[in-house]
Amino acid sequence: MKLEIEELKESDLKERRFDDLSFGVHFTDRMFIMEYDRGIGWHSARITKFQNFSLSPATMVFHYGQAAFEGMKAYPREGSRVALFRPEKNLRRMNMSAERLCMPPIDEEFVLECLIKLVSLERKWVPRGEGQSLYIRPTYIGIDPVIRVRASDKYLFFIILSPVGAYFKNGFSAARILVEDTYSRACKGGTGYTKFCGNYGASLKAGEKAQANGYDQVLWLDACEHKYVEEVGSMNIFFVIDGKLVTPELQGSILPGITRESTIELARDLGYEVVERPIEIKEVLEGIESGRITEIFGTGTACVISPVGTLGYKGKDYTVNGGKIGEITKRLYKELTSIQYGTAEDRFGWMRIID
Repeated sequence: MKLEIEELKESDLKERRFDDLSFGVHFTDRMFIMEYDRGIGWHSARITKFQNFSLSPATMVFHYGQAAFEGMKAYPREGSRVALFRPEKNLRRMNMSAERLCMPPIDEEFVLECLIKLVSLERKWVPRGEGQSLYIRPTYIGIDPVIRVRASDKYLFFIILSPVGAYFKNGFSAARILVEDTYSRACKGGTGYTKFCGNYGASLKAGEKAQANGYDQVLWLDACEHKYVEEVGSMNIFFVIDGKLVTPELQGSILPGITRESTIELARDLGYEVVERPIEIKEVLEGIESGRITEIFGTGTACVISPVGTLGYKGKDYTVNGGKIGEITKRLYKELTSIQYGTAEDRFGWMRIID
């Protein structure tokens, strides 16, 4: 498949301002699109002006939710160079989501080439302030205009770009997290391990409840017993227990985060012991009160590494480390962001440089 690139006129270009970047509000001049038709395959790959879609009210994604997305970032480097963080991992996970949703796989190598070209064309949109980056949102939807419960015969895959600052309004500071023991996000055998859009729609009610009570996000427990810790709304979760990093093991209901995987590799390389196992919320609360748990943090593309200072559970707040950010959390955040922004050696080969 050939990639077509539309030439934009000067009047098509937007004003670039990076002094007050809210997350996911501003978008660049261009986007990538390709289409799929059963019997034909993928076609019409193009980089074009950022624009609205025209879709039938009967479009299947509106009715049956066949939709998945990914999130990744491009980081500024010296001169006009840009660096992508492990983009091949995101595209592989996109295909994992697609398989679960009965959507045809994308050609990961071709899409990566198109993504690199898109970011290269939009490199002036990569902000260069502290903590800023270019957020990349690939999205995949079923677009057959048919009201019938089945997999779509037509699909749209697109990538949009957004210059962003910190995901949380308070930046790198200890977050307040509400443990959700009523609503459920996902269960084994479902779609919890994918980036299915419906997973996030199902999380909104609990998220609103958390924010109304003064918390930043929700910590989900397992759907069957509300006993075992799973993940935070936009992050995987880690605990420092007796000096070891402990995180819930992946069992089909937890998203296999790229930043989670990278944090585990990085921590082991730095000499920390990392354990992946089931963790009961009872163990967490008792560990905070006894002092066995000295740090909690989340990991994700948007937030990178986010310290957690307080867990709220059944009307009681449990404060970790006096609400202060722990030394292991600080070190992992510094080490990982230094690799991403190019101030430290990329000894893992994670970064894809765009000259």
